[in-house]
Amino acid sequence: MSGQDHNPVVFSKSSRPQSGAQGMAQAQRAGQVQAAPRQPPGSASTSSGISAAQLENETDELKHAQVPKELKQAIQKARMAKGLTQKQLAQQLNMQPQTINEYENGKAIPQNAEIAKIERALGVKLPRVKKK
Repeated sequence: MSGQDHNPVVFSKSSRPQSGAQGMAQAQRAGQVQAAPRQPPGSASTSSGISAAQLENETDELKHAQVPKELKQAIQKARMAKGLTQKQLAQQLNMQPQTINEYENGKAIPQNAEIAKIERALGVKLPRVKKK
């Protein structure tokens, strides 16, 4: 029977690598671990590849898009001129009242199609959001 292995098998305790500080020191001496230098504070890289300090100091390029002040005020004035509450206007437009509130507070930017719906409901012409 040529497919069998008749060599004896010996079970014994093998020396496992130590954990913790002793194991780390032993691995460094054996050349199994390479130490990488730490980055100084404030130079950590973000997922976009820009350092955190550069990202913090950046002002123009990385701003969020904002709702123009004229649009916020125009929606609010037209709604109040019609004598509607935010909830009533939202019901007419089949929207959440929170959405109208966010448009008037500048927290959400409406799509031009949504501005057109609001224009039809209020009977006024509203300024449009510029595309980038």
